[in-house]
Amino acid sequence: MDRRKIVSREEWLVARKQLLAEEKALSRQRDAVSAQRRELPWVKLDKDYVLAGPDGPARLADLFAGRSQLIVYHFMFDPSWEDGCKSCSFIADNFVGGLVHLAARDVAFAVVSRAPLAKLEAFRRRMGWDFRWYSALDSDFNHDFHVSFRPEELAGGVEYNFTPGTKFPVSEAPGLSVFVRDGDDIFHTYSTYARGLDLLIGTYNYLDLTPGGRGEDGLAYAMAWVRLHDRYAPAT
Repeated sequence: MDRRKIVSREEWLVARKQLLAEEKALSRQRDAVSAQRRELPWVKLDKDYVLAGPDGPARLADLFAGRSQLIVYHFMFDPSWEDGCKSCSFIADNFVGGLVHLAARDVAFAVVSRAPLAKLEAFRRRMGWDFRWYSALDSDFNHDFHVSFRPEELAGGVEYNFTPGTKFPVSEAPGLSVFVRDGDDIFHTYSTYARGLDLLIGTYNYLDLTPGGRGEDGLAYAMAWVRLHDRYAPAT
C-alpha cells in the first residue's frame, strides 16, 4: 500500500472533521432510504411454497416460527455443486451472532438454496453454522424470486436485480427477500440483489475503515480473494 501524506495531529484533525461531516450526511441519507424501504407497498403471495427442512416439509409460513416478519437469504448452491458459493459463504459467516437479536425484534431468519437438503446440512456442519437452511429443490421459490435460472433462461437472458435480459454466467444468483405474515396471508415486502447485499457483510464494513480498504481493485471480480473460511492458508 502506498503511504498517505504525513501531517501533524492538528492537520489530521482538520481533515478528519471534514470527513466526519460527509459521514454524518451519509448516515442521514441512509436513514432516509431505510425509511423509504419500510414504506414500500406489499404484494400478497398467491403460492403456498413448500420447502424441505431438517424437520421435514415446511411451508413458507412455517419459516416465520411464530413471528410476523421473515428474512430469507437466497444462498447460491446448485444441486450439482459439491460446495456452496464461496461469496455466499462469506456473507453467511456474518450471520453468526445476529440471529438471536433479530428474534427479539419479531424477525425470523432462514436460508434457502436449491441443493438437496443432505448437501445443505453437510455443508452447514462443515462451516459450523447454526442457522436454519431449507432446500427449494422441488419448489419454484427461488425461481419466482429470480435467484435460480433454468437453462432456457440462461440462454436468452435472465431477470436479475429487476433487470430483464441480464446475461448471467451460472444457474444461481445471490439475493435476499423479506416477508410479512398477517394471519394466513403472507406478503412480499422487499428483495435486494448484487451490491444491495453489501449491508450484510460486516467484514466489508471493517475493511472500509482501513487505508487498504477492500483491496479489490484489479481483481477479476470483487470477491475473487474470498475463500471458504476453512480454505485460507494458515496465519503465519
